Amino acid sequence: MSHNSFGRLFRFTSWGESHGPAIGCVVDGAPPRIALAEADLQHWLDRRRPGQSRFTTQRREPDQVKILSGLFEGVTTGTPIALLIENQDQRSKDYGEIADRFRPGHADYTYWKKYGIRDYRGGGRSSARETAMRVAAGGVARKVLRHILGEGVAIRGALIQVGKHPVDRSRWDWNATEANPFWCPDAKTAGVWEEAIDGARKAGSSLGAIVEVTASGIPAGLGAPVYGKLDAELAAAMMSINAVKGVEIGDGFAAAALGGEENADEMRMRDGKVVFTGNRAGGILGGISTGQEIVVRFAVKPTSSILNHRKTVTQRGEEVEISTKGRHDPCVGIRAVPVGEAMLAIVLADHLLRHRAQNG
Repeated sequence: MSHNSFGRLFRFTSWGESHGPAIGCVVDGAPPRIALAEADLQHWLDRRRPGQSRFTTQRREPDQVKILSGLFEGVTTGTPIALLIENQDQRSKDYGEIADRFRPGHADYTYWKKYGIRDYRGGGRSSARETAMRVAAGGVARKVLRHILGEGVAIRGALIQVGKHPVDRSRWDWNATEANPFWCPDAKTAGVWEEAIDGARKAGSSLGAIVEVTASGIPAGLGAPVYGKLDAELAAAMMSINAVKGVEIGDGFAAAALGGEENADEMRMRDGKVVFTGNRAGGILGGISTGQEIVVRFAVKPTSSILNHRKTVTQRGEEVEISTKGRHDPCVGIRAVPVGEAMLAIVLADHLLRHRAQNG
């Protein structure tokens, strides 16, 4: 199976399955002499870890990361950094009834058609369990960004919509994202989401969501104007996350309803520097960063593993019904927030190293 690596100069390759003994990744391209410890990565993994509230899967995984290589005396050596997380709470028996049945909305059918074999235990390689390694690799990427650009770099994420309920941006408070289980920047809307997700779970169903991730402290000049566009690679990064079905940069699809005057981020001079009067472009013009805040949004579909019966077929072509038991997120978008942050950090670290390689 190919295509398990992401990035060019800053590159990581993940491995492992949902119900295997462990998952892991190898991060290559991190510059030498950067202070790094397991605790630096564990902080981000703890944000993604399952079982922290009733609104996520109750699979209990401590997600303790081990650094196996690439460090000497507490700093990176410039060699590959191998990371390992052992799986500890698999319940493969939960999937016995669907061993030969394709779950609607899942990768079961397409995976089987491509490879002629599939690991039905939680989706195997196509499981969102793999995203833990993205978060670990993203922790390394954050260290690279701050090592080169300084402590002013900030990568943050928030859930901005669950089901039909968006946040009220007039009440936006980044501090609120750490005070509720949804990464919601609007404390009042968090209460609405609580009722909506509880209702979906009790009904045996699930809800979709929209995640917004941002990066500030990023200089102008990252990206390339044709096949290395920063926004194109950010879109690819976010679309590679499980259950993501749409990505937009800045105003995204809303820009289609604007006139040219409204959409243009006009420029002025302030204290000898170019400043923008708006940021509808999400911090990227012509595939290259402007120095403004980078803003990316992605839509996450409702969790496909639900208790309600749905029509499907078996590997033998029989028409049957299916109900997916086990422990699943009623809204997978919640735990996608730290994953989106990680992928944003990885793309930016990669482009920063590529920019330095070409421009010094």
